[in-house]
Amino acid sequence: MKKELVIEWRHVGEDLDTTCDRCHDTGTALKAVISEISTLLEMEGVSVRLVEKVLPPTAVEESNSLLFNCIPIEDLLEGVEVISTPCASCACITCEEDTECRALRYNGEDYEAIPPELIGLAAARALEME
Repeated sequence: MKKELVIEWRHVGEDLDTTCDRCHDTGTALKAVISEISTLLEMEGVSVRLVEKVLPPTAVEESNSLLFNCIPIEDLLEGVEVISTPCASCACITCEEDTECRALRYNGEDYEAIPPELIGLAAARALEME
């Protein structure tokens, strides 16, 4: 039986061009990682499927998040903490001046966009759990 890795990317805006800057960067990194790992995983009998969930502007606190087989990245990787930081591009989307967007803290470093390294680690961890 073939295994599947389902990665859900949640963001405001209809696509990469209409989302906030950090969600755009997360989406770009995610698509690059999927492109890199898909062939290798296929050889191991694992298919990769990306599910994009577009959120309304009222759900900014859920935006810029990744789930791997329904498990949030912060639950897969030890030491990852969800934080919120001011986001000017989300403020433009929500029309509210003091809008904060989801970000991650990992090993003392803050990431407004989820970097490829964390995406790859989370994908591997999700597959180990199966």
